[in-house]
Amino acid sequence: MNTSRRILLTGLAGLAVAPTAAAAVPTAEPGEVTVAEERFARTIAAAHAPDLTCAWQAERYADAHWPEYVGAARAVIGARV
Repeated sequence: MNTSRRILLTGLAGLAVAPTAAAAVPTAEPGEVTVAEERFARTIAAAHAPDLTCAWQAERYADAHWPEYVGAARAVIGARV
C-alpha cells in the first residue's frame, strides 16, 4: 500500500470514528486485538498526534494512545471485508 493511500485511509478512519467518540467506547485489552487492528490503530493514533512535525513524538503518542483508536481501526477493517 503506498503512502498516499495509507494517509487517505487514516483520514477516513478519523472521520468515521472521532477520537472523542472512540474514548466513549471501552478500550480493548491488548490480548483481544489482532495484529492488523493494532498496527492500523497505531497508524491512526500517529496521524492524530498533536505535533506531527516530529516523527519521534508521533510514534510516542501512538504507543501511548493506540488502544483508544482500536474502534476506528476495526470500523475501517470491517468496512473493507
